[in-house]
Amino acid sequence: MTVRVACGAFLVAAVLGACTTTRTNPNPSNEIRDPLGGAKQADGESRAKARMDLASAYFGRGQVQIALEQVKLAVAADPLYGPAYNLRGLIYANLGEPALADESFRRALQIDARDADAMHNYGWWLCQQGRYGEATTQFERAVAETRYRGRTQTLLAEGICLARAGQLPAAEATLTRAYELDPGSPVIATNLGEVLYRRGDLERARFHLRRVNAEKDVSSAQTLWLAVRIENKLGNRQGVAEFGNQLRNRFPDSREAALFSRGAFDE
Repeated sequence: MTVRVACGAFLVAAVLGACTTTRTNPNPSNEIRDPLGGAKQADGESRAKARMDLASAYFGRGQVQIALEQVKLAVAADPLYGPAYNLRGLIYANLGEPALADESFRRALQIDARDADAMHNYGWWLCQQGRYGEATTQFERAVAETRYRGRTQTLLAEGICLARAGQLPAAEATLTRAYELDPGSPVIATNLGEVLYRRGDLERARFHLRRVNAEKDVSSAQTLWLAVRIENKLGNRQGVAEFGNQLRNRFPDSREAALFSRGAFDE
């Protein structure tokens, strides 16, 4: 079962730390049913997996305390079921319990030292705590796992974390690796464009943001505002007006539209 934080945020936006979790929901309907169906004869690992399905579904719906109860039942059923500790780390992080979150992620990796999903989640949590060096170590360990399918997502998270730490050359290199794996991702393109903008590589930043903003269903107040700032740095008044008008027309109540109206390009 995949339990991995998906970081879909832009570098300097207020939503930077807002990540969602992706996992299998065994029952997409409003009612979450007990997958054990009243059968108590299943082995410990099967019962742990069933409880994890429930915990994942509840956590995905924001019912964090109920999710935690189900995770505790999973651990009770099989104390060596690593994914339960990984999800427990996410839950405790959500609840603002850093010591318990840290212990949970560490326990998941003690049980399975090659659990790349746990490495990814632990790395992102470490980044949120400002422990950037440790976070990078976890991300690189995850990416090095040959069977890991979330490599692109982890490179994105690592690139964002490196940029937070002010390590812009490393952030550019990491986000470029992510972009090479998924050139169609608007999130990767925007984060890479942000780093390039901050590094003064304006033409390359412009290339990525123009591609993103060409698609209305993926462009946003944040992507349009970044495009405005890039065009402003390039001295292109027409470009500033073009993207600025889109920003005000489509997102008139956004913070970015207010900044544009004040001409606060460097805030």
